[in-house]
Formats: sequence, structure tokens, C-alpha cells
Amino acid sequence: MDRVGVQQMAYQIGMVTVVAIAVGMAGSLAAIGFVEAVGYLNDRLLISPYARVQAGNQPGLVTAATLGVPAIGGLLVGLVVRFLIRERRGLAPPDAILAAQTPGPAPGLKSGLASTLAALISLSSGASVGQYGPLVYLGAMFGNLAGRVRLNLRHQRSIAIACGVAAAISTAFNAPIAGLVFAHEVILRHYSLRAFAPVTVAAATGYIIANVIFDRPALFLVDFTRVEHSYEFLLFAVEGVLCAGLAWLFVVLLKYSARAGRRCIPASWARPAVAGLVVGIVALWIPEILGIGQETLRFATIEGAFGIAELALVVAAKLALTALCIGFGFVGGVFSPALLIGILFGALYGMVLPYLIPVPYSGLVVYAICGMMAMASSVIGAPLTTILIVFELTRNYDLTIAAMVSVVFANVLSYRAIGRSVFDLELRARGFDLSLGRDKAILGARLIRDYLSTTYTAAHTSDTVEAVRQRLVHDQRSEAMIVDDGGKLRGIVRLQGILDSPGEIPIEQLAIRAYTVFDDSTSVWQSMELLRGFLGEAVPLVSEEGKLQGVVPEEAVIRAYLEIVHELREEENEAA
Repeated sequence: MDRVGVQQMAYQIGMVTVVAIAVGMAGSLAAIGFVEAVGYLNDRLLISPYARVQAGNQPGLVTAATLGVPAIGGLLVGLVVRFLIRERRGLAPPDAILAAQTPGPAPGLKSGLASTLAALISLSSGASVGQYGPLVYLGAMFGNLAGRVRLNLRHQRSIAIACGVAAAISTAFNAPIAGLVFAHEVILRHYSLRAFAPVTVAAATGYIIANVIFDRPALFLVDFTRVEHSYEFLLFAVEGVLCAGLAWLFVVLLKYSARAGRRCIPASWARPAVAGLVVGIVALWIPEILGIGQETLRFATIEGAFGIAELALVVAAKLALTALCIGFGFVGGVFSPALLIGILFGALYGMVLPYLIPVPYSGLVVYAICGMMAMASSVIGAPLTTILIVFELTRNYDLTIAAMVSVVFANVLSYRAIGRSVFDLELRARGFDLSLGRDKAILGARLIRDYLSTTYTAAHTSDTVEAVRQRLVHDQRSEAMIVDDGGKLRGIVRLQGILDSPGEIPIEQLAIRAYTVFDDSTSVWQSMELLRGFLGEAVPLVSEEGKLQGVVPEEAVIRAYLEIVHELREEENEAA
């Protein structure tokens, strides 16, 4: 390598490292600030269990706060989403995935900040939504900002977004390896060395800030020694299957809740307030459903903290109200609710088992953790991440292996029942389908009009056959596009079809009416599908009004496919 090459390599490595550290610091500090703000407001608004116990001598105030805070919070969220977010919805991990996978414009900074504000209000007012989705988007937002800086780095935006996401997850769970894997498994969907190195630096930065500088507590602490009996691994597998069914039910409820909200309450800004009022009414009897539920999550691993009937009631209520809150427009994620529902269901499973199969067990903790990770991995589509979270939080190898068994069986079934994740389902609804791989999704997102050519042979409807025949021979082409006075495409004609025709008749009489045509929304993937059995030189591309804008040669479609696939392969196999 010559001197210029060495200088360029040093610049690339140094600058990528600086970006990773800067984005990691920003994402980590923002995540800590967000979590602290939610905790502070939960205490002030009597949402947290601690604050509610402290105000126990004022039952009227607690009741008023339980009913009023979620409803008023919902109204504020609805207004913020309606008037401050351009997309008219909360921004979430699917937006981060889309920004990392496609070169199109990402949501703006104003929308990102407004979405974060809406998530803060949602979580502070006790809505049954999660905090990790907003944290992931917050990290992605900083990454997107870094991606705009002109640093002459290849794939700068996607790598910077992954860095922000990795730092946010690393900070939230005190789990840098899980943050690193989550960014690749969910956001990037590949493991190239060029992305792996900076994302690792960002995840480590988040861990240092959260764990070393601020000494933040772990999500939960468990006391577990080992799996005592080999037959319990079969029970872990069965638990995974049950969690897959629970995840399917959760996704179905999310879908129907959103439909019911649109059908019953036309004003989108009012839906979160209605959901908040329902949450408040239910919370009068089941306060565990309020907010993120971190205290409930920690209690779920303690023997005797809940009874069987109590656990079943909380699981059902949390499942239904989380779907209601998200479907009706509260801004928040599904990761935290999935963790909470899963750990409660796992604890319920561990408590019921001795009655169904009277054999010795290893205790409640392992079943609660298995349920938590099996449910969460099925919902967010990140089995490796959830397994690593267990390992990094507990440092217990037996517990990790048990969780791995549940996670694998849960994902095998949930993948077939609901797809890879809730995030992918949302992206598919927006027209970006990752279920058949990145290649198809990106080919489906790129428009074929980017390969439009304005060099073609045109004929007017009033032209004669002889005039068009001479024009085609002069242009050395075999087909012409026939347009009217308004520029609208009226058909095409091929040279071999008019060779023996009388020269004086109007060309429109010989026009081919059934032919392949593209429009402004035709993607590269759709164009390839439309070219099945195509015989000709080029395909006309028309506007919504039917006006001819140009043609796309068959060669251009092949070129588009090769360029995009080559770009993807290069991205996935790049060195640092």
C-alpha cells in the first residue's frame, strides 16, 4: 500500500472511531437522562409504587391521580403527535431500521424530539408502554445526525445509526455485548467488520458511561445456582412454545386495537386520552399495570410475591392494556411490556407446574427468566440479543442455557406465526418487506424511475405508418412510443409489425394497446417482475395522468439490479 493509501486508511479508522465514541456518548447520556426523567415524573405524578405507598394516607389524591394522570397524559400525547410530529405517529425502532437500510430521508430532528417528548409524557403518565423503543430511536436520531456530517466515510449513516442504537441498549441493560448484537441483528441485518468495530466501540462507550461513571443499577438481580434436573430442559422448551403463543396473541391484539381505535374514535388526537382513562380505571384494582412496571418485574422473581390467580390477572390485564395503549396512539415501545408480560407468565408457569407434574424443580427464578426472554425475543425478533442480556445481567451459565432453550423454541414457532418481529410487520405495512431478505426489501424500495431515459423514438397519433417507419430506421430502433397532443401515451408500435403495412394509414390504427408500462411508484423489484416474458427494447414510464415521461431500457433494469446487489454485498463484506 502506498503512502496515500496508508493516510486514507488511517483517516477512515480514526474518524470512524471518533464518530462511534461521540454517538455512543450522546446516545448513552440521552438514554440516562430520559430514564431519570421518567422516574422523576413517575414519582411526582403518583405513578410509581413507591410514590403511591408514600401517599397512602391520602387515598382520594391517589385515586384522582390514578384516573386523571393517564387520561391527561394521553390528551397531551395526542396533541403533540397531531401538531408537532410530521409523520403523525410516534417514531420507533422501525424508523431506525428503515433509515439504516435505505438512502431515503429519515424523519427530521424536530419530529424526533417531539416523538421523544410524547414518549416521555406517555411513560411518565403511566401508559402501559415501554421505554426501550424510544431509547432505541433516540440513539438512532443521534446516529442520523452524525451521518449527515460530511466525513467521506462509506455507509456513514447506517453505521452511525447502529452506533447510537448499540449505545442506548448497552446503557439501558448494562449489557454492551447485547447492545452490539442488537444493532447488527435488528438494525443492520449483517455483520461486516467495517460496522462491527465502531458499533463495538459505541456499545462499550455506553457501558462505561452507565456502569462505570454513573454506576447505574442492573435491571434485575437474581439468586440462582444451577438447573438441578435434566428433564427441566424439556419444560423450558414447552415454556418457549407457550410464550410463542402469547407473543402471537399480543401481536393480534395490537392489530385489532389499532383498527378499533380508528373505527371508534375518528379524531386521532383523542384516542390516547381514551386509552389513558381505561388504564386509570383498571389501575384502581390492578395498579401493577401502570407504567413500565420495573418493580413488578423485579418482584416476579421472588418466591411468594404473587399468587397464581394474581399473576394470571396481571398478565391478562397487561397484555390487553399494552395493546390498547399502543393501538390507540400512546408513544412507546413493545420491548419492556414484552419483558414484563413474559416474566410474569414465566413465574405463573413455574408456580403451576408442581400442580400439573409433581416432580422436583429448580425454583421459580429460572422459569420467570425463560418466559421473559422467550416472549421478548419473539416480539422484537432478536433471539441472540435476549440470550446475551440474560448472560450479561446474571453471569450465570446455567440460567443462560435454560433461557436459550426457551428462546429457540419460541422463535421457531413465532417466526412462522407472526414473522420475524413486530418491527418487521410495521415495516411491511409501510411497503418495506424484509421477510424475504434485505435484497428484496431494498430492491422494492428503490424506484426504477431513477434509471429513466428520455432518448426514445416518439410518434404522434396523426403520423403515418411511412413516417414512423423512416424515423425508426433513422434512429436505428425497433419500437416507437405513440403520444397524443397532450403527451399521453396511446400505445407503442414495433418496426416488424409495420414493415408490410400501407404507408399512408395513420400509425394509431396499428398501435399495440396491451403492453408493459411503469409508473412513478414502480420499484426495481416490481420492474423485474413485470419484465417476465417481456419482448421489446424498453418499457414506457408514465405519470399519474398517463403522460409519457420516458422509457426504461431492459438493460437499465438489469443494471439497477446488479448495482444494488453489488452495493449490498460490498457493504456486508467490507473490512474495517
